[in-house]
Amino acid sequence: MLIKSLLSSIAAGVFLACTIVTAEESDVLTLTKDSFKTIVEPEKLILVEFYAPWCGHCKALAPEYEIAATALKDKNIKLAKVDCTTETQVCAEQDIKGYPTLKVFKDGNASEYNGGRKADLIINYMKKQALPAISDVNVENFDNFKDSDEKVIIGFFDENSQEEFNTFSQIAEGLREDFLFGATGQKEVITKAEVKPPTIILYKKFDEGKNVLEGTFTKDEITTFIKKNSIPLLAEIGPDNYSSYVDSGLPVGFLFYENPEQRTKLGQEVEPVAKEFKGLISFVFIDANKFGQHADNINLKQDWPAFGISKPEENLKFPFDQSKNITTEAVKEFVNQFVKGEIKPSIKSQPIPEKNDEPVVVLVADNFEGIVYDATKDVLVEFYAPWCGHCKKLAPTYEKLGEAYKAATDKIIIAKMDATENDLPVKATFKVSGFPTIKLFKAGDNEIVDYQGDRSYENIVEFLNTNAITKVDLDVSTPESSSTSESAPTTTAAAEEKHDEHDEL
Repeated sequence: MLIKSLLSSIAAGVFLACTIVTAEESDVLTLTKDSFKTIVEPEKLILVEFYAPWCGHCKALAPEYEIAATALKDKNIKLAKVDCTTETQVCAEQDIKGYPTLKVFKDGNASEYNGGRKADLIINYMKKQALPAISDVNVENFDNFKDSDEKVIIGFFDENSQEEFNTFSQIAEGLREDFLFGATGQKEVITKAEVKPPTIILYKKFDEGKNVLEGTFTKDEITTFIKKNSIPLLAEIGPDNYSSYVDSGLPVGFLFYENPEQRTKLGQEVEPVAKEFKGLISFVFIDANKFGQHADNINLKQDWPAFGISKPEENLKFPFDQSKNITTEAVKEFVNQFVKGEIKPSIKSQPIPEKNDEPVVVLVADNFEGIVYDATKDVLVEFYAPWCGHCKKLAPTYEKLGEAYKAATDKIIIAKMDATENDLPVKATFKVSGFPTIKLFKAGDNEIVDYQGDRSYENIVEFLNTNAITKVDLDVSTPESSSTSESAPTTTAAAEEKHDEHDEL
């Protein structure tokens, strides 16, 4: 059976069409607890935003969301929204913990929205959701399809490459949110593309224009081929494409610049290195005027230009020596050592306190392992940020908690760490992405238990009584100065609290 007989037909082109809406009208549906199920469940495809009117990110998203809703209207793809400050029941049922949260519903079944928050990105994402994982490519739609998006992947197969087609299909299903996939078994298209099946071509609107993978291939080979070639050699990074670099799984080399002249000079010096190490590391420009704060995440000083490599998934940082000039030779040597594993990650740490006998033990990166991974004790750790309002509210209660357990530090230690000034050690198997984050490291095997309750003294004590290995007989009553009973914010909600003038990636 020919491969083409397995593929469904699709429309020839995929194009953007953005129309501005007026303030008096809206193509975004407003859902309530009475209308949510009746509207969402029958739809083949609908995008729902869960928001709060006070949320700054929600306000920024609103006009983009309106544009996307209007543009997608003629495609019969609906966009809707739910106000979680009034429709609390709906948002609780959907397990909404931060704003805005967007979910894609297909026949009533929800999945997370992983696209951007600009109108064109929302439109592209939802159009891809409406398509089959693999679209049928024929001689009539070939030219339009391969040029219909920034990155389009087409597989060319014949009756002898069924196994390769099956492998290609599995990859397409897993990456459908990020790429347009097409396939063909039509001889006219194969001839026009000048390929011999099985072949995969990645068509792209940057760098060399296309990349070709010929012959038999495995899932790993296809994945590597896509990762290596779908990221531009040197592109600008920002909030809209940051996640695509993280999802690629490759380390990211950040080139910080503060003016066009610096950007041009950096490009001239680093482009040869980027070409040589393509597929091993992604290089990006980052505007220091907008995103200079991100240099802190790579342990770089805010002194431009600057260069550093990050492994986002592992939260590992490799800053380039800022006393050196960023030249082709210097960057090549640094990147070569990085790729060979000859450079140790940078661990930022405050000085170890000379005295550390207060009720709440102060952790820094350099003493973290010795205290937290002490197998003879349970250790409760608050990861905080000095600018975080939730952390400030918790402070009196947490100090009282430390005072209560001070006589039992041979069993349980109450500790805190400023997560903005200290990195986690390489040994850590977790990340901290919201403040405050509270974790219990249990005695013995150091199993980690996240604290998810409200921040009252009574509940934290009850949590320790339940989960700690080394038990302490402690009165659960609230100390006189215990302050708050506030629910812990989610990572997304915590991120709402801006603490400087910089935008965030």
